[in-house]
Amino acid sequence: METIPVYLFVGFLEAGKTRFIQETMEDTRFHKGEKTLILLCEEGEEELDPAKYTGGHVTIETLDDEEDLTREKLEGFYKKYGFERVVLEYNGMWPMARLMEQMPENWQIYQCMMMADANTFLSYNQNMRGLMVDKLQLCELCVLNRASDKVDKEAIHKVIRGVSRRTDIAYEYPNGDVEYDETEDPLPFDLNAPIIEIQDRDFALWYRDASEEPKKYQGKTVQFTAMVCKSKKLPKGTFIPGRFVMTCCVQDITFMGFMCQYPPCESLEQRSWIRVTARIDVKFSPIYRGRGPILQAIRIEPGQAPEQEVATFY
Repeated sequence: METIPVYLFVGFLEAGKTRFIQETMEDTRFHKGEKTLILLCEEGEEELDPAKYTGGHVTIETLDDEEDLTREKLEGFYKKYGFERVVLEYNGMWPMARLMEQMPENWQIYQCMMMADANTFLSYNQNMRGLMVDKLQLCELCVLNRASDKVDKEAIHKVIRGVSRRTDIAYEYPNGDVEYDETEDPLPFDLNAPIIEIQDRDFALWYRDASEEPKKYQGKTVQFTAMVCKSKKLPKGTFIPGRFVMTCCVQDITFMGFMCQYPPCESLEQRSWIRVTARIDVKFSPIYRGRGPILQAIRIEPGQAPEQEVATFY
Protein backbone atom coordinates (compact mmCIF):
# COMPACT_ATOMS: atom_id res chain seq x y z
CA MET A 1 0.00 0.00 0.00
CA GLU A 2 1.36 3.42 -1.00
CA THR A 3 2.55 5.60 1.89
CA ILE A 4 0.82 8.97 2.06
CA PRO A 5 3.02 11.68 3.65
CA VAL A 6 1.17 14.05 5.97
CA TYR A 7 2.40 17.62 6.51
CA LEU A 8 0.81 18.55 9.82
CA PHE A 9 0.23 22.13 10.97
CA VAL A 10 -0.96 22.54 14.55
CA GLY A 11 -1.79 25.51 16.76
CA PHE A 12 -4.70 27.46 18.12
CA LEU A 13 -7.26 29.58 16.28
CA GLU A 14 -5.83 32.67 14.55
CA ALA A 15 -2.27 31.43 15.11
CA GLY A 16 -1.39 31.92 11.44
CA LYS A 17 -1.69 28.31 10.22
CA THR A 18 -3.82 29.14 7.15
CA ARG A 19 -1.50 31.94 6.01
CA PHE A 20 1.53 29.67 6.45
CA ILE A 21 -0.12 26.90 4.43
CA GLN A 22 -1.02 29.39 1.68
CA GLU A 23 2.59 30.61 1.47
CA THR A 24 3.91 27.05 1.54
CA MET A 25 1.64 25.89 -1.27
CA GLU A 26 2.62 28.93 -3.36
CA ASP A 27 6.30 27.99 -2.99
CA THR A 28 7.33 25.93 -6.03
CA ARG A 29 10.02 24.23 -3.92
CA PHE A 30 7.19 22.53 -2.03
CA HIS A 31 4.42 22.36 -4.60
CA LYS A 32 5.04 21.58 -8.25
CA GLY A 33 1.57 20.28 -9.01
CA GLU A 34 1.46 17.13 -6.88
CA LYS A 35 -2.04 15.81 -6.17
CA THR A 36 -2.63 17.21 -2.70
CA LEU A 37 -5.46 17.06 -0.20
CA ILE A 38 -5.62 20.09 2.09
CA LEU A 39 -7.66 19.06 5.10
CA LEU A 40 -8.92 21.88 7.32
CA CYS A 41 -10.18 21.14 10.83
CA GLU A 42 -11.22 24.69 11.72
CA GLU A 43 -12.23 27.91 10.00
CA GLY A 44 -10.41 31.14 10.80
CA GLU A 45 -10.60 34.62 9.34
CA GLU A 46 -8.19 33.87 6.50
CA GLU A 47 -9.09 31.65 3.56
CA LEU A 48 -6.91 29.68 1.18
CA ASP A 49 -6.60 30.80 -2.43
CA PRO A 50 -5.90 27.69 -4.58
CA ALA A 51 -5.77 29.88 -7.71
CA LYS A 52 -2.22 30.85 -6.70
CA TYR A 53 -0.95 27.27 -6.47
CA THR A 54 1.34 26.05 -9.24
CA GLY A 55 -0.07 23.29 -11.41
CA GLY A 56 -3.37 22.84 -9.59
CA HIS A 57 -4.24 19.28 -8.51
CA VAL A 58 -5.26 20.51 -5.05
CA THR A 59 -8.45 19.51 -3.27
CA ILE A 60 -9.70 21.18 -0.08
CA GLU A 61 -11.92 19.39 2.42
CA THR A 62 -13.15 20.59 5.81
CA LEU A 63 -13.98 18.69 8.99
CA ASP A 64 -16.19 20.82 11.23
CA ASP A 65 -16.42 18.58 14.30
CA GLU A 66 -14.01 16.28 16.10
CA GLU A 67 -16.47 13.42 15.62
CA ASP A 68 -16.07 13.84 11.84
CA LEU A 69 -12.41 12.87 12.10
CA THR A 70 -12.74 9.14 11.47
CA ARG A 71 -10.62 6.61 9.62
CA GLU A 72 -13.55 5.80 7.34
CA LYS A 73 -13.90 9.43 6.29
CA LEU A 74 -10.17 9.86 5.66
CA GLU A 75 -10.01 6.66 3.63
CA GLY A 76 -13.07 7.88 1.73
CA PHE A 77 -11.23 11.07 0.74
CA TYR A 78 -8.41 8.98 -0.72
CA LYS A 79 -10.80 6.79 -2.72
CA LYS A 80 -12.49 9.91 -4.05
CA TYR A 81 -9.43 12.00 -4.95
CA GLY A 82 -6.42 9.64 -5.13
CA PHE A 83 -4.05 12.27 -3.73
CA GLU A 84 -0.30 11.80 -3.24
CA ARG A 85 0.01 13.70 0.03
CA VAL A 86 -1.97 15.52 2.73
CA VAL A 87 -1.55 19.01 4.16
CA LEU A 88 -3.46 18.98 7.42
CA GLU A 89 -4.44 22.06 9.43
CA TYR A 90 -5.37 20.57 12.80
CA ASN A 91 -7.74 22.13 15.30
CA GLY A 92 -5.82 23.23 18.40
CA MET A 93 -8.67 22.20 20.69
CA TRP A 94 -8.70 18.61 19.43
CA PRO A 95 -6.33 16.14 21.14
CA MET A 96 -3.54 14.70 19.01
CA ALA A 97 -4.55 11.23 20.18
CA ARG A 98 -7.71 11.54 18.11
CA LEU A 99 -5.69 12.03 14.94
CA MET A 100 -3.25 9.23 15.75
CA GLU A 101 -6.11 6.80 16.43
CA GLN A 102 -8.10 7.63 13.30
CA MET A 103 -5.33 8.17 10.75
CA PRO A 104 -5.17 5.38 8.12
CA GLU A 105 -2.21 3.02 8.56
CA ASN A 106 -0.55 4.12 5.33
CA TRP A 107 -0.69 7.80 6.31
CA GLN A 108 2.61 8.85 7.82
CA ILE A 109 3.36 12.18 9.49
CA TYR A 110 6.30 13.48 7.48
CA GLN A 111 6.63 16.85 9.16
CA CYS A 112 4.85 18.63 12.01
CA MET A 113 4.98 22.38 12.57
CA MET A 114 3.28 24.45 15.25
CA MET A 115 2.15 28.00 14.59
CA ALA A 116 1.59 30.38 17.51
CA ASP A 117 1.09 34.06 18.17
CA ALA A 118 4.18 35.16 20.10
CA ASN A 119 2.08 37.69 22.04
CA THR A 120 -0.45 35.15 23.36
CA PHE A 121 1.73 32.03 23.60
CA LEU A 122 2.40 32.33 27.33
CA SER A 123 -1.23 33.04 28.22
CA TYR A 124 -2.37 30.01 26.20
CA ASN A 125 0.23 27.95 28.02
CA GLN A 126 -0.98 29.20 31.40
CA ASN A 127 -4.67 28.65 30.71
CA MET A 128 -4.53 25.58 28.46
CA ARG A 129 -1.28 23.90 29.45
CA GLY A 130 -2.51 20.40 28.62
CA LEU A 131 -3.44 21.31 25.04
CA MET A 132 -0.19 23.23 24.60
CA VAL A 133 1.90 20.24 25.70
CA ASP A 134 -0.23 17.95 23.52
CA LYS A 135 0.80 19.93 20.42
CA LEU A 136 4.43 20.68 21.32
CA GLN A 137 5.30 17.04 21.99
CA LEU A 138 5.10 16.15 18.31
CA CYS A 139 6.20 19.28 16.46
CA GLU A 140 9.66 19.69 14.96
CA LEU A 141 9.41 23.46 14.57
CA CYS A 142 7.43 26.06 16.49
CA VAL A 143 7.00 29.32 14.58
CA LEU A 144 6.02 32.26 16.78
CA ASN A 145 4.65 34.93 14.49
CA ARG A 146 3.78 38.58 15.15
CA ALA A 147 6.92 38.75 17.30
CA SER A 148 8.25 41.99 18.73
CA ASP A 149 11.01 43.18 21.07
CA LYS A 150 8.51 43.01 23.94
CA VAL A 151 8.08 39.21 23.66
CA ASP A 152 9.56 37.29 26.61
CA LYS A 153 11.68 34.88 24.58
CA GLU A 154 13.36 33.40 27.65
CA ALA A 155 9.99 32.38 29.12
CA ILE A 156 8.81 30.97 25.79
CA HIS A 157 12.05 29.03 25.38
CA LYS A 158 11.63 27.54 28.86
CA VAL A 159 8.05 26.43 28.11
CA ILE A 160 8.98 24.72 24.85
CA ARG A 161 12.13 23.10 26.24
CA GLY A 162 10.10 21.87 29.19
CA VAL A 163 8.20 19.72 26.71
CA SER A 164 10.72 18.92 23.97
CA ARG A 165 14.44 19.39 23.44
CA ARG A 166 14.24 18.60 19.72
CA THR A 167 11.71 21.28 18.72
CA ASP A 168 13.31 24.17 16.82
CA ILE A 169 12.03 27.65 17.71
CA ALA A 170 11.66 30.52 15.23
CA TYR A 171 10.30 34.05 15.64
CA GLU A 172 8.67 35.75 12.66
CA TYR A 173 8.44 39.55 12.80
CA PRO A 174 5.77 41.69 11.08
CA ASN A 175 8.34 42.90 8.51
CA GLY A 176 8.99 39.31 7.41
CA ASP A 177 12.30 38.81 9.22
CA VAL A 178 12.79 35.42 10.87
CA GLU A 179 15.00 34.84 13.91
CA TYR A 180 15.88 31.36 15.17
CA ASP A 181 16.34 30.62 18.85
CA GLU A 182 19.95 29.43 19.13
CA THR A 183 19.96 29.12 22.94
CA GLU A 184 21.98 26.08 24.00
CA ASP A 185 20.43 23.69 26.49
CA PRO A 186 23.24 21.65 28.06
CA LEU A 187 22.18 18.44 29.74
CA PRO A 188 22.53 18.44 33.54
CA PHE A 189 24.57 15.22 33.43
CA ASP A 190 27.82 14.18 31.77
CA LEU A 191 27.28 11.91 28.77
CA ASN A 192 31.01 11.15 28.63
CA ALA A 193 31.34 9.97 32.23
CA PRO A 194 32.15 6.25 32.77
CA ILE A 195 28.84 6.05 34.63
CA ILE A 196 26.23 8.70 33.82
CA GLU A 197 24.71 9.72 37.14
CA ILE A 198 21.06 10.72 36.76
CA GLN A 199 19.99 12.82 39.73
CA ASP A 200 16.42 12.38 40.97
CA ARG A 201 15.45 15.86 39.76
CA ASP A 202 16.71 15.05 36.24
CA PHE A 203 14.99 11.71 35.65
CA ALA A 204 12.21 13.09 33.40
CA LEU A 205 14.69 15.10 31.34
CA TRP A 206 16.96 12.07 30.90
CA TYR A 207 14.02 9.83 29.95
CA ARG A 208 12.83 12.27 27.30
CA ASP A 209 16.33 12.85 25.91
CA ALA A 210 17.05 9.10 25.70
CA SER A 211 13.67 8.55 24.03
CA GLU A 212 14.20 11.31 21.44
CA GLU A 213 17.89 10.61 20.72
CA PRO A 214 18.58 7.02 21.81
CA LYS A 215 21.61 6.59 19.53
CA LYS A 216 23.78 8.87 21.65
CA TYR A 217 23.21 6.57 24.64
CA GLN A 218 24.28 3.40 22.82
CA GLY A 219 26.80 1.54 24.97
CA LYS A 220 26.61 4.08 27.79
CA THR A 221 26.25 3.07 31.45
CA VAL A 222 23.71 4.93 33.55
CA GLN A 223 22.80 4.95 37.22
CA PHE A 224 19.50 6.21 38.61
CA THR A 225 16.80 5.66 41.22
CA ALA A 226 13.55 4.13 40.01
CA MET A 227 10.40 2.27 40.95
CA VAL A 228 9.90 -1.39 39.98
CA CYS A 229 7.19 -2.11 37.43
CA LYS A 230 6.59 -5.77 36.53
CA SER A 231 4.08 -6.96 33.95
CA LYS A 232 3.08 -10.24 32.36
CA LYS A 233 3.15 -8.44 29.01
CA LEU A 234 6.94 -8.07 29.25
CA PRO A 235 9.37 -10.76 28.05
CA LYS A 236 10.58 -13.16 30.72
CA GLY A 237 13.48 -11.82 32.76
CA THR A 238 12.62 -8.18 32.11
CA PHE A 239 10.94 -5.38 34.02
CA ILE A 240 10.62 -1.60 33.75
CA PRO A 241 12.44 0.64 36.22
CA GLY A 242 10.82 4.06 35.99
CA ARG A 243 9.10 6.98 37.66
CA PHE A 244 5.70 8.59 37.60
CA VAL A 245 6.15 11.78 35.57
CA MET A 246 3.91 14.84 35.40
CA THR A 247 4.01 16.31 31.91
CA CYS A 248 1.77 19.31 32.44
CA CYS A 249 -0.74 18.82 35.25
CA VAL A 250 -1.86 16.35 37.92
CA GLN A 251 -4.33 14.76 35.51
CA ASP A 252 -1.46 13.98 33.13
CA ILE A 253 0.78 11.91 35.41
CA THR A 254 2.14 8.84 33.59
CA PHE A 255 4.60 6.09 34.48
CA MET A 256 7.71 6.33 32.27
CA GLY A 257 10.66 3.98 32.06
CA PHE A 258 12.69 1.72 29.80
CA MET A 259 12.63 -2.06 29.56
CA CYS A 260 15.44 -3.64 31.59
CA GLN A 261 16.84 -7.15 31.17
CA TYR A 262 17.48 -8.63 34.60
CA PRO A 263 16.92 -12.44 34.90
CA PRO A 264 16.26 -12.46 38.68
CA CYS A 265 13.70 -9.63 38.38
CA GLU A 266 10.96 -11.90 39.82
CA SER A 267 12.58 -11.36 43.21
CA LEU A 268 11.96 -7.61 43.03
CA GLU A 269 8.95 -6.25 44.86
CA GLN A 270 6.41 -4.45 42.71
CA ARG A 271 6.49 -0.63 43.18
CA SER A 272 9.57 -0.84 45.41
CA TRP A 273 12.36 1.71 45.01
CA ILE A 274 15.69 0.51 43.64
CA ARG A 275 19.04 1.89 42.53
CA VAL A 276 19.78 0.79 38.96
CA THR A 277 23.16 0.59 37.24
CA ALA A 278 22.75 -0.56 33.65
CA ARG A 279 24.29 -0.49 30.19
CA ILE A 280 22.10 0.83 27.36
CA ASP A 281 21.65 -1.03 24.09
CA VAL A 282 19.49 0.49 21.37
CA LYS A 283 17.63 -2.22 19.51
CA PHE A 284 14.22 -3.37 18.35
CA SER A 285 11.56 -4.37 20.83
CA PRO A 286 7.83 -5.02 20.33
CA ILE A 287 7.29 -3.02 23.52
CA TYR A 288 8.50 0.10 21.69
CA ARG A 289 7.02 -0.94 18.34
CA GLY A 290 10.45 -0.19 16.96
CA ARG A 291 13.97 0.53 18.18
CA GLY A 292 14.54 1.96 21.62
CA PRO A 293 16.78 1.90 24.71
CA ILE A 294 17.02 -1.53 26.34
CA LEU A 295 18.74 -1.55 29.73
CA GLN A 296 21.14 -4.39 30.53
CA ALA A 297 21.26 -4.49 34.32
CA ILE A 298 24.73 -4.51 35.84
CA ARG A 299 23.63 -3.99 39.40
CA ILE A 300 20.26 -3.62 41.14
CA GLU A 301 20.30 -2.43 44.75
CA PRO A 302 17.63 -1.27 47.22
CA GLY A 303 16.90 2.42 46.87
CA GLN A 304 15.14 5.23 48.66
CA ALA A 305 12.13 7.14 47.35
CA PRO A 306 13.09 10.58 45.99
CA GLU A 307 12.07 13.61 48.00
CA GLN A 308 9.72 14.44 45.12
CA GLU A 309 8.34 11.08 44.02
CA VAL A 310 6.61 12.43 40.89
CA ALA A 311 9.22 13.65 38.42
CA THR A 312 8.73 16.75 36.23
CA PHE A 313 10.47 18.24 33.20
CA TYR A 314 11.12 21.60 34.84
